[in-house]
Amino acid sequence: MTYNVHSCRGTDFRCDPVRVAEVIARCEPDIVALQELDVGRRRTGGTDQAQAIATHLRMKSHFHPALNIAEELYGDAILTTMPSRLVKAGPLPSIGEPRGALWVSVEIGGVKLDVFNTHLGLRRRERIRQVQALLGPSWLGHPSLTDKPVILMGDFNAGPRTVPFRLLADTFCEAQDLSPTRPRPTFPSLFPVFRIDHIFLRGIELLDAEVIAQGLARRASDHLPLVANVVVP
Repeated sequence: MTYNVHSCRGTDFRCDPVRVAEVIARCEPDIVALQELDVGRRRTGGTDQAQAIATHLRMKSHFHPALNIAEELYGDAILTTMPSRLVKAGPLPSIGEPRGALWVSVEIGGVKLDVFNTHLGLRRRERIRQVQALLGPSWLGHPSLTDKPVILMGDFNAGPRTVPFRLLADTFCEAQDLSPTRPRPTFPSLFPVFRIDHIFLRGIELLDAEVIAQGLARRASDHLPLVANVVVP
């Protein structure tokens, strides 16, 4: 699952990490990529949102702060029920708000699955530079990933017709494009129009993909979660 949780602030302006965790729990995912998490920020009560959600789900959390203001953190996380280790977390070239990426190795039945999470910027030129960096040898183009299964998830702020999407689609398959069901938009959650949250796959078989747009998911954040069921070789 990939899910931009909007600092756990819903469309009703209520801040509630437990509600976000409940949306996730209903899908029973093994791996979750979360964006826009507050950790220790006064605006959301000083809560460590990444850990609060992980605790509720009984998952392990790997958090990376893309933005650090004094002791207040804001960034992205990968949560999983599987054995896992952090490989790398770091910044991406940014023009406005700092952006970053997170790389976690997850063990599934003896197979190492490399999982990436990112949240790209709001400017077109910025997003292109960020995708180029992600495809480079420090991230997705790392020699250790040759011929290995890889999942890249996140809020890309970019639809299927954009340059960043096409750059990624040259080497990855997007889950909704492979799914037997029609692709659905993910933002904004109340009246979805834009398909900007994606799950990209390489060396992995997709069974199906679904945007969760029912009930609580429409209120818990301004984005809808995207879930993909896959078979790891």
